Amino acid sequence: MTPADRECAAKLITAVEEALAQPTSFRDPSPLPLIGTAPPVPQPGRPPMSQRATDTSALMLSGSVLTLTAGGATSAVLWASGHADPTVIALIAAAPVAIAVPIYALARLVKAAATATPAEQHHHYSGPVHQQTVHSQARLWSKTTNNL
Repeated sequence: MTPADRECAAKLITAVEEALAQPTSFRDPSPLPLIGTAPPVPQPGRPPMSQRATDTSALMLSGSVLTLTAGGATSAVLWASGHADPTVIALIAAAPVAIAVPIYALARLVKAAATATPAEQHHHYSGPVHQQTVHSQARLWSKTTNNL
């Protein structure tokens, strides 16, 4: 090996040692902020929902499992007996829906009517009060005029 090769090898070894001496990673030990600018990352599993939506979803899943088992058991009994009349089965299957839908619609109507009527408000002022009435007129082509 020539002296030039030894010098080149020494330079190469020095460069490799310098490169290995520098840190290749860094861990910040400071605690992470509770609220930051990073966008949310979707997590595995169910999507993020409110507690009410989660409860409703679990209720629907439980109800569907119960409906499936009851329907399967009824179908198995009718099939095993050999007396499965399609008209009777249709009437039995439609009866709960025919009863539940009007009741549900009526309940929603009552709930909507209760929230549609505003609560009566009483305001008590001490001192002079000036009341203004605004007359608004809106047109089809987005021209709105407000007159006091």
